[in-house]
Amino acid sequence: MEPLLTASEAARVLHLHVKRVQALARARRLPGVRVGRKWLFPQGQLEAMIRGAVVPRQEDAEVEISARNQLRGRVTAVSFGGVMAEVRIHIGSQDLVSVITRASAERLGIKVGDDVVAVIKATEVMVGKAPAS
Repeated sequence: MEPLLTASEAARVLHLHVKRVQALARARRLPGVRVGRKWLFPQGQLEAMIRGAVVPRQEDAEVEISARNQLRGRVTAVSFGGVMAEVRIHIGSQDLVSVITRASAERLGIKVGDDVVAVIKATEVMVGKAPAS
C-alpha cells in the first residue's frame, strides 16, 4: 500500500500553504481522500506530479504575484555573460531558456539542480502552423 501524507506533509512536499493544498484537493486538482475531517494524499502520486512538473501554482507563497503562468522545473544549465545570465530550466519533458540579469541570478544563487519557478508574463502569444499540402 502506498504511503499517505497528511495535508501538512503534502504542503511541505509541494511547497504550498496547507490551506491551498486542502482547497486543491476539494477541487479535485490534487489526488487526495478525506477521512473524517482530515485529508490524506498518496505520496507516490504527489511525487509523480512534481517529476512531471504538473504542480499547482504557488498562490500562497510569501509574495503573491499576478502572473498565472507559473511553471515549476529544475535548472539544468547556467551561463554567465557580462551583464546577463542564461538559465536553462527542464519542465516536464521540455526545456525553457530564460535570460535574466547576472545580478539577479547571483542574488538568487541560481545553480544547476535548483528547483525554480519560471513566471511567464506576456501581452501576446504567437501561434504558427505549416501550410496545408
